[in-house]
Amino acid sequence: MNHPSAELAEFAVQLTYDDIPADVLRRTEDLMLDCLASVLAGSSARPVQAMAKLADTMGPASGPSENMVTRKTTSPLFAAMVNAAAAHMVEQDDVHNGSVFHPATVIFPPAIAVAQALGRSGRDLLVASVAGYEIGIRVGEFLGRSHYKIFHTTGTAGPLAAAVAVGKLLNLDKQQMLHALGSAGTQSAGLWEFLRDAADSKQLHTSKAAVNGLIAAYLAHDGFTGAQRILEGPQGLAAGMSTDADPARLTDRLGSRWTVLETSFKYHASCRHTHPAADALQQVLRSRHIKASDIASVVAHVHQGAIDVLGPVVDPATVHQSKFSMGTVLGLIALHDRAGLPEFDAALDDPAVAEFRGRVSMELDSEVDAAYPAQWIGKVTVQTRDGRSFSARVDEPKGDPGNTLSREELEDKALRLGTYRNAASPGEVQALIQRIWTLADTEMVGRLV
Repeated sequence: MNHPSAELAEFAVQLTYDDIPADVLRRTEDLMLDCLASVLAGSSARPVQAMAKLADTMGPASGPSENMVTRKTTSPLFAAMVNAAAAHMVEQDDVHNGSVFHPATVIFPPAIAVAQALGRSGRDLLVASVAGYEIGIRVGEFLGRSHYKIFHTTGTAGPLAAAVAVGKLLNLDKQQMLHALGSAGTQSAGLWEFLRDAADSKQLHTSKAAVNGLIAAYLAHDGFTGAQRILEGPQGLAAGMSTDADPARLTDRLGSRWTVLETSFKYHASCRHTHPAADALQQVLRSRHIKASDIASVVAHVHQGAIDVLGPVVDPATVHQSKFSMGTVLGLIALHDRAGLPEFDAALDDPAVAEFRGRVSMELDSEVDAAYPAQWIGKVTVQTRDGRSFSARVDEPKGDPGNTLSREELEDKALRLGTYRNAASPGEVQALIQRIWTLADTEMVGRLV
């Protein structure tokens, strides 16, 4: 076995706790807390509640795994399905820039559900999660920019990441892990068209990615076979979903380059493509002491990926769709100096936000586009009503690895997310924080909330 899909399977199977540097393990804990707080924040949303109702209708009345949305227990499959839907709902979960992939939402829900079901340790869970990140991110990078134009990479790379994490907890051998990748990849799906209609599909993308990866791993454990070259084969993922796939990305410095450390936290509660411009506008407003009423126009200088994803959202019809509207996000920054969950909840009915949205435009910038996706540069040009012009640039948006969130900031974010719409009490969130910070010393992963 020396082709890329097999090398990924072998890496995942052989990875041990002692192989993983301490800073990678601590960052994995950070990312897990960030994800679980996002699950709580998204738990009351209508699309998530629909998924929870489906789980109640189709799933068992109880089980070994924790459904954090309903606070009930169920099977690992249905716990993963509901928690993964909730994790992506409020647009606060993590993102890896180079792959344009949200790993946490498709890795932690199935991994935690299976760890709870199998009685695995906190260390087992951490190793499985790291393995999922390292493979899933590389698959996203491999599929390239052409893929992301049409496909939501979290939905397509997600099943493979989930399969690796679950397969690791199931102690799959090399051949079984390769079969799991094959079965996961053949289930990859997720199209951007939903954004035009303010549809709920994004939650289906993450929930199905988590579930399909889990299914693939369990089937492989019981002898079910999958394609051996699902990624690079002549009728594999790249052949069907990409025109610029780069197989070298799949095995790039496996075991020495830790993509967990490259993963960003989301500071604003919106699509990551809006964050660089939001930070740049914030810089202008604060440094020049400008108010929203002073601004005649804002041009966000962006990469093509931002135009592809955000461009169709002209007049957002829902709170979730507004998070993909550059004008709405920059309007919230200009009017409130923040674009958090409460600000988005009020934005749809705020005529001031709607009016400011009309002053915002996006323009393709060759420098920004050339740097993307390895680097997400933020550039804006602000014209004031009295004829002045100001520009600002941000090379690393807040939350990127070089401008990351401290544990204190992550705890603050977790408290804000976890208590959103009374999803959990402050005491419950504090207890969750302590459980994650001591996960490496936990002999058996139990209920987290």
